[in-house]
Amino acid sequence: MKPSIEVQLATEAADIPGEAQFQIWVEAALKGRFDGGELCVRVVDSSESQALNLQYRGKDKPTNVLSFPFEVPEGIELDLLGDLVICAEVVAHEAAEQQKPLLDHWAHLVIHGTLHLLGYDHIKDEDAEEMEALERQLLADLSIPDPYQER
Repeated sequence: MKPSIEVQLATEAADIPGEAQFQIWVEAALKGRFDGGELCVRVVDSSESQALNLQYRGKDKPTNVLSFPFEVPEGIELDLLGDLVICAEVVAHEAAEQQKPLLDHWAHLVIHGTLHLLGYDHIKDEDAEEMEALERQLLADLSIPDPYQER
């Protein structure tokens, strides 16, 4: 079963991927790990990203992607995965700074954020290694180069 994805555009930024691209990237991250599911991808500007990053992470700056997993109340059956909030300006800036194709960086961040919705994290070194290896593999399956390789 394919995941259901709602894409919200809350920015005037250009070069934002289309819904079909978001669908491909989310499906890649979920394949074999979660069947179906619903999630929202909200593309925002720097001010909204900064406000959310400050409120939820205590960091007073915009960030590339924030993941908000949905915690299903006990006894209720829903397959809501949660929300991804992606700052288009930060994504574009990072892609240029890292000399990566913009769509490749979008793909990486959508996959990275979706894996967070599934419970993956990178706080401990061994968890980071597992998550990064999975990201590398998922991106390679999409013919996207290793995002962690130094350029």
